[in-house]
Amino acid sequence: MYILGTAGHVDHGKSALVYALTGIDPDRLPEEKRREMTVDLGFAWLKLPSGRQVSIIDVPGHERFVKNMLAGAGGIDLVLFVIAANEGVMPQSREHLAILDLLNIKTGIMVIAKKDLVDKEWLELVISEAKELVKGTTLNDAPIVAVSAITGEGLPSLISTIDHLLDSTTPREDIGKARLHIDRVFTTKGFGTVVTGTLIDGKLNIGQNVEILPPGLRTSIRGLEMHKQKIDTALPGSRVAANLTKVTLEEIERGMVITTPGWLKPTYLLDAKLRAISTLPCSIKHNMSVTFHTGSHEVAGRIRLLDRERLDPGETGWAQVNLVRPVAVAKGDLFVIRSSQKGTLGGGEIVDTCPKRHRRFQRTIIQSLKSRAEGTSEDLLLAALEASPPSEFEKVILQSHLSEAEAKQALRSLVSKAQVIAVGHEGLHQLLFPYSHWEHLTKEAERLTQNYHRRFPLRRGMPKEELKSQLKIPPSQFDNILQKLVDERVLVDDKTAVRLPSHSIRLSPEQQVKVDVFLKALAQNPYSPPTTLPLEPDLLNLLIEERKMVKAGDGIIFSAPAYEEMLKQVVKHIESRGKITVAEARDLFQTSRRHAVALMEYLDEQKITRRVGNERVLRR
Repeated sequence: MYILGTAGHVDHGKSALVYALTGIDPDRLPEEKRREMTVDLGFAWLKLPSGRQVSIIDVPGHERFVKNMLAGAGGIDLVLFVIAANEGVMPQSREHLAILDLLNIKTGIMVIAKKDLVDKEWLELVISEAKELVKGTTLNDAPIVAVSAITGEGLPSLISTIDHLLDSTTPREDIGKARLHIDRVFTTKGFGTVVTGTLIDGKLNIGQNVEILPPGLRTSIRGLEMHKQKIDTALPGSRVAANLTKVTLEEIERGMVITTPGWLKPTYLLDAKLRAISTLPCSIKHNMSVTFHTGSHEVAGRIRLLDRERLDPGETGWAQVNLVRPVAVAKGDLFVIRSSQKGTLGGGEIVDTCPKRHRRFQRTIIQSLKSRAEGTSEDLLLAALEASPPSEFEKVILQSHLSEAEAKQALRSLVSKAQVIAVGHEGLHQLLFPYSHWEHLTKEAERLTQNYHRRFPLRRGMPKEELKSQLKIPPSQFDNILQKLVDERVLVDDKTAVRLPSHSIRLSPEQQVKVDVFLKALAQNPYSPPTTLPLEPDLLNLLIEERKMVKAGDGIIFSAPAYEEMLKQVVKHIESRGKITVAEARDLFQTSRRHAVALMEYLDEQKITRRVGNERVLRR
């Protein structure tokens, strides 16, 4: 499952765009209807041409509601960054972009909305301005699509671009421990308390016991919905509505987390790697008061800089964050800090969720923070894998001495950075390759297939069994490896054979003459073609694969037009008389018994007819 989010300045057409794409009005609050402005998160969903169901989070653009924008931005997989063509880049355009950059959201589309309000020349200026805006950010390479939610122009292209980008977006993995950031709480008559949120880790099932943090409330899942459809299981990356037991509306609020009991501990103190945004008009100073945002959390706190007195625009440093209320977070979570006076200040990554209070300017402490931030779990996992590639995930976990949860988190990161290639279904038996090993296998598959094409230029591809034996990989994993090669467009799967995408069959002039002569011979006696076959086997098989002729039996080849006519006449005969015999088929086409027998047996094989004694009837 994937989550799409909007971003951009107020009144730039985000909600109108969502409505045009989905037919769902994301503005649900009376205040939003009255003011014609989104003030809180809105939700919708969309089915893409590929069949994917994606959830959409529509965020407010007004500067007073950036905190609400942040509650929805953390869990998105793809952002639609909206700039109105008639206004261009505005203040919240820049702030929203800074937030997306801090949250490391790399997949997005720059949507130039309201193109119907401007001429072509002005539109080109706004597109140029948008390109300049995202330079050096995580959206640096984002495609740009100009649309009009009013006329519908550009919407098909936008949908296609979304689908294309999601082709290369890795779905969220199940790390075995659920985490759902609550962003909305309400009651439903007859059901009780319902919460909605983005499920970022793990799965939720009906009947599952869960914990609500920070308060530590124990409850269970009575029911689950996604896109207003009841479901039994919610998968990572889903927008979910969960009906909870034994808790009241007053006990829950936005910012709390639903999770698997016993592993996540709320904390008041965090170690973090902190970056100040480059457009910050001032510095982040030691002991500065901020609001801390991660997931749907919003908590007041104070920044303790550990390696400097101030953090200037664009700089990165080490800090502890002291919070006035506890938050339920995990190592590696991203966050944003803001000031009520100065707006977004910066953000970064959580390095430790349960540290001691550190003394400032201590070299050993800074070095320890750097080591923890460098992804030690990833290094251990990768080293274990490189010792005996490829390996199943279960074996790698044992060799790396990581817990299953740590290993799954590390694997997710390594896969997202293409340092590890995961093949097959998620789980302990998923086969893992270091990138270099996978690259070698890929090149070897290409080389073997290319050699086969050279040896047999008239064949569509290399038999799968032959490729399996030559690649020297675990036979039980071949299908998964082949599927990965196909997904990466290294090979094309033609049922029983594989080929290179660039492979095509070209007949030589001599071969073409042979084909023409043979087809002419078939046409002269379409129902009694010659039984001697002058064509080489590969050439004959090619013509059969291309449906230029039909092999009805040993030595019996009909041209495709002749076969289609014979099929038509046989069906017509049976429909009028209820049956047909071989003798009747022979007389119908003035052919030999051998040809008639071959034809009728072929029709049986194709499940068009069925033999009853010495007669054939149509299959029903």
